Amino acid sequence: MSFTTALFWFFILIGVVIYYVLPSKVRWIWLLVLSYLYYFSFNAKNSLFMVAASLVIYLAALAMEHIQDKSDAYLKEHKAEIGREQKKKFKNSVKHKKRIILVIAMLINFGVLAVLKYGGFITGNITAVFNKIGIDKTVYALSNYVMPLGLSFFTFQSISYVIDIYQGKYRAEKNPFRICLFVSFFPQIMQGPIGRFDKLKKTLFAGNAFNLQNVQFGIQRIFWGLFKKMVLADRAGVFVAMIFNKPDEYGGAMAIIAVLMYSIQLYADFSGGIDIVIGVAQLFGVTMDENFRQPYFSKSIGEFWRRWHITLGTWMKDYVFYPFCLSKAMNKFGKWGKKHLGDHLGKTLPICLSNLLIFFIVGIWHGAEWRYIMYGMYNGVIIAFSNLAEPLYKKCLHACHIDPHKKWWQCVQVLRTFILVNIGWVFDCSAAGMGSAIRMIKRMFTELRFDQLNAQMFKCIGLTSVDYIILLAGCIVVLIISILKERGVQIRAAVAAKPIAVRWLIYYGIIVAIFVLGYASDAGSGFLYANF
Repeated sequence: MSFTTALFWFFILIGVVIYYVLPSKVRWIWLLVLSYLYYFSFNAKNSLFMVAASLVIYLAALAMEHIQDKSDAYLKEHKAEIGREQKKKFKNSVKHKKRIILVIAMLINFGVLAVLKYGGFITGNITAVFNKIGIDKTVYALSNYVMPLGLSFFTFQSISYVIDIYQGKYRAEKNPFRICLFVSFFPQIMQGPIGRFDKLKKTLFAGNAFNLQNVQFGIQRIFWGLFKKMVLADRAGVFVAMIFNKPDEYGGAMAIIAVLMYSIQLYADFSGGIDIVIGVAQLFGVTMDENFRQPYFSKSIGEFWRRWHITLGTWMKDYVFYPFCLSKAMNKFGKWGKKHLGDHLGKTLPICLSNLLIFFIVGIWHGAEWRYIMYGMYNGVIIAFSNLAEPLYKKCLHACHIDPHKKWWQCVQVLRTFILVNIGWVFDCSAAGMGSAIRMIKRMFTELRFDQLNAQMFKCIGLTSVDYIILLAGCIVVLIISILKERGVQIRAAVAAKPIAVRWLIYYGIIVAIFVLGYASDAGSGFLYANF
């Protein structure tokens, strides 16, 4: 049931009607039923991995909380008898027991993710090594046969819960079915956003009353997402598929255009999908975290990752960056750096190493191929180098009498960042592998072949001149909306405040654009991030 099918929207219609008819106390149960019906409709056997992940974190959280509650009660009861050192030793013992449970839960969930998603990558490389040394043997992986949809998303969301319970951020949920709903909530299960239990539970289990504004805003968000997906992403995807499936047949100029098309496709597809997710959730009164904030207006790669896939970035920051950067080993390394390399390098190097670790994980998270690892490290190295070179960068600006707050310089920064982002996209979308990506980047600088930029070539891609005009017009619409949002304009509230005639003219315009201008092809069947 893809978001772009009539069956899905019939499913949503029935789901919303029944949700508000049911008593408020059991509405969250209906959401659980909908979520399991939706997910199991793809592959019932593979869905058992999601159920198992839910049960593991439920039991682990209860076990950790039981240990903590028991220790707190013991300390309270024997407060007068226990000395300071004995109390410290006792607390460390309790923390150690909780850590063992946390590690077991993480090993199970991440272990399943590693075996199913990365088993093929590992066994493929082992097979390649065997072939290199003359052993004719193929090693097979379980991932060749089993791959649950949205595996990375529900794994990361599950792990965030057990880590939060370990850190004592909130109480563990006693009802296992609520944990199952938290992990499986159907709008977000396949492409995020990656939710946090303490935020999501406020509206997910509340049995929300019908609110007309929620429904209106939800429908607006859904139509906007469908517009981006069907009018822009699926159309741009035709161009991208043609060039990147046969990369050696085209010169650098066509490759540059293909990457620009991919930047349109990926943003419109992913952010459009998230718009639909947030809109569908809002129909039920459930509030989801935002996942995009005009990323192509970023002035640096670091800022880009604070605006792009925001929930993944915050997950990495909270559960990888801070624990690693603030660890004893990194503190010692930082002190050594300050002593031998100076204050700036001493402070910055632990941050740089933490960023490299994060983007190595981000690369692997995107896919089990060397090109994805290269994609992650490309971003990590740029951010690390930017941090290290910041003093030199400021001196150069001062020497050139450039005011970094001037609009013209900020535009230069945005353009520079957009170019760097697009170079990175080559690794992300080169289906033929890392070698193909490197050759394509090389041709962008050494073998442009401008003779390919002709009307006949663009028609051979599979798009008509009308398609290119629609793409251009659609991008202008998205750009205008993005500029307004960047300036703080609340688009949905602004539309809702318009006179009813104007409001419905906007609605009908988007609906007509979706049905009349929406592009249907094999290249546009499904969402890109549903494969994660």
